[in-house]
Amino acid sequence: MNIKPNIVYILVDDMGYGDLSCFNEESKIRTPRLDEMARQGMIFRDAHASSAVCTPSRYSILTGRYNWRSVLKEGVLFGYDGPIIEKNRMTAASFLKGHDYHTACLGKWHLGWDWARKKDPTPREDIDFSESIKNGPTSVGFDYFFGIGASLDMPPYVYVENDRPTALPDQFTTGSEGMAFWREGAIAADFRHREVLPKLTEKVLQYIDEQTKSDRPFFVYFPLPAPHTPILPLKEFQGKSGLNAYGDFCLQVDDVVGQIMDNLEKNDIADNTILIFTSDNGCSPMADFETLVKAGHHPSFVFRGHKADIYEGGHRIPLIVRWPQKIKPDTHSDETVCLSDFLATCADILGHQLPPDAGEDSVSNLSIWTGEKAAAPLREATVHASIDGSFSIRQGRWKLEMCAGSGGWSYPKPGRECLGFPPVQLYDLEADIGERKNVSKEYPDIVKKLTSLLTKYVKKGRSTPGASQENEGGNEWEQLRWMKKLGRGDGDEALP
Repeated sequence: MNIKPNIVYILVDDMGYGDLSCFNEESKIRTPRLDEMARQGMIFRDAHASSAVCTPSRYSILTGRYNWRSVLKEGVLFGYDGPIIEKNRMTAASFLKGHDYHTACLGKWHLGWDWARKKDPTPREDIDFSESIKNGPTSVGFDYFFGIGASLDMPPYVYVENDRPTALPDQFTTGSEGMAFWREGAIAADFRHREVLPKLTEKVLQYIDEQTKSDRPFFVYFPLPAPHTPILPLKEFQGKSGLNAYGDFCLQVDDVVGQIMDNLEKNDIADNTILIFTSDNGCSPMADFETLVKAGHHPSFVFRGHKADIYEGGHRIPLIVRWPQKIKPDTHSDETVCLSDFLATCADILGHQLPPDAGEDSVSNLSIWTGEKAAAPLREATVHASIDGSFSIRQGRWKLEMCAGSGGWSYPKPGRECLGFPPVQLYDLEADIGERKNVSKEYPDIVKKLTSLLTKYVKKGRSTPGASQENEGGNEWEQLRWMKKLGRGDGDEALP
């Protein structure tokens, strides 16, 4: 009989901390099933994605490594881009597969793969969709994959099962505007944007049903395409939030979580299943902040900024973990944790140590889950990145941001809006959770200390104890501008 816990990891796309009523009592979007999950498990009130945008956060979740250690130093991938997970790199999927788990990814991949190219390309398309993809999910530890290559607003619009499209594109969509936005591009006959979330949910439920018949534990990674654009709630959810289509789509996401919870109960495996719910970054402006705020709803809660930003609203995300066998119900944690911690936590659960070249930025959260008292914070510090690749480092109450503005989409945006602003920002989050008062001049010793620590993390190739590792592309790229001012030391020097 299986005694290893099953793991279901639900990753939603662009859902803000303040969009869940279990995190925000004043939320105008009431999320009953997520509230129920929170009552049955533990909520993390200081949880963070490693980045404020999609692709980098996903890289960190699966590899336990900060996204900027990969070839992707800024931005995100698109639907035709190649893979960024390095060959032979351990992932959560390959680790669990190596410990007898059946592993599946069902949903939005957005980590790149290699499409086959036509020998005789047409002006509009050079992809040979009749051939297998390479270096996708099944090459990094997943036994089974069904889903889409990137965000639901990025072509090509095809389902891929394991390594092949389920149907060949036979036309081009002209795209769509507004909250239902998607880009023009190739689309297959079996692909309809509004049906993607229900179809993926059905696949997950079928997968759990099938795996329950086996004695093997399973890991299913379910990265939803919602509530990211195109914002397309089903008819039964339209108007249900009383806000707008984004609020309605969040309610559909809540219902999806409820369906999975019900399925685990139906199969009598809820007690021995770790159910994780989180988001890849903060809420996107495509949700129509003006309309939401007028109704009294704040997707970023009390935090400054939103998706793409270095500010808390960009990367502080909701995180709920339910594991009835180990986690006491209706509990919470204020420990600072990062989604990169998943790999080390899996290793700890199974009683194994990671090799030196895996999970370089991953710290086990198991002791938090089981309620053990710690003498010190689990993470020495936590690093975040914005969409333009700007850095921040957080240690306790202090957060140092290595840029003059948001590094993203809110004011002040990178470029002219930042002229005249200090080159770094330091915030005392205990006194100023909204990040409104830059105290870098008042606390130069804190700036120096955190700059030195961040430099050490970059140069050592890891932020956890262990042998030094290499970053892809070395240690020289534009966003490390502060390191040029430090000279060539070992990270003990710092900005004056």
